[in-house]
Amino acid sequence: MESRVWLITGCSSGFGEQFVRQNIARGDKVIATGRNAATKLAHLKDTGAAILDLDVTLPEEDIFSVIQEAHKIYGRIDLLINNAGYVESGPMEELSIERIQRCLETNFFGPLKVTKAILPLMREQRSGMVAFIGSINWQGGWCGHPSATAYSATKFALESLTECLQTEFAALFDNSVRFIIFEPGYFRTEAFSHSNVIHLPAKLPEYKAFCELVGQHQRQIYHNENGDSAKGVARMIDVLTSTGMAAGKDLPPRLPLGTDSLEMIRTKCQATLELCDEWEDLIVSTDAMAEI
Repeated sequence: MESRVWLITGCSSGFGEQFVRQNIARGDKVIATGRNAATKLAHLKDTGAAILDLDVTLPEEDIFSVIQEAHKIYGRIDLLINNAGYVESGPMEELSIERIQRCLETNFFGPLKVTKAILPLMREQRSGMVAFIGSINWQGGWCGHPSATAYSATKFALESLTECLQTEFAALFDNSVRFIIFEPGYFRTEAFSHSNVIHLPAKLPEYKAFCELVGQHQRQIYHNENGDSAKGVARMIDVLTSTGMAAGKDLPPRLPLGTDSLEMIRTKCQATLELCDEWEDLIVSTDAMAEI
C-alpha cells in the first residue's frame, strides 16, 4: 500500500510528537509543524519527517500559504491532525477578554483556519481525513468545570465544528473527506506543564484561595495522568487507518480515549437522558398542537 502523508500541528511534545514518530515508524510520510520549528522541533529532525514552521494563530492568508508549501513537499496531504493547543486557566470573572480570545485563537480558530486551508486540496484529490483533538481534561468539550471557561469553550466549539463538517461533506461531497474528533482524558503529555498552562494569580481576594487550589491541583495532575500517550496515539492511528484494534470498523464521528473519558461521557449522557425523562411533559407541551 502506498504510504500516507500526514500533516500534524503542535509537534513539540505529547500527542504531536508521538504522531510523528509512530507514523514514520509505520513507513508513512509526515510533515511536522509547530511554532519556531527550527528550535522547538529540532528533536524531530532525525526522524525523517519534513519540518515546517506553522503558527496556527497567523492570519488566514498566511496559514493558506504555509499549507500550500506543505502540499508541495509530497504532492498530497492525506491526513490532518489538528493537535496544537494549550490550557488557559482562571475563574471566568477574572479572565480578561484578551485571554479568552487568545485561547480561542489557538485552540479553535487555529484548527479552523488550518482545516479551511487544507480542504480544497483534499476535495481536489477526492480523499482525505481531518482529525481534531478534543478533550475531557477539565471536562473539555462535554462538561463545564471551575477555572476552565476559556479552555472548555474551545473544546465545545471543536465538537460543533466537527459535526457540522461531517454533515456538510456527507451531503455535498459523498464523504470524500471524513472528520473525527478524539476526546482523550488525562494522558501523560506536557498539557499541564508550566509552559502549556496559563494560570495567573487571582486579582480579586474572593478568588485567591480558589486559584491557589486550582494551581495546586494542576501541578498534582502533571505526569500523574492515567493515560499513556504512546498508547493513545497508537489507538488513534488505528482508528484513522482502519488497522489494528479498529480493523473492520467504520470511522466513528467521535471517540473517547481513556477510562476517565469513558466514565465522564457515560455519566453526562445518562444524566441528560434522566433530565429528558423527568421534564418530558413540560418539554413537549410547547409544541404548537400540544394540549396543556
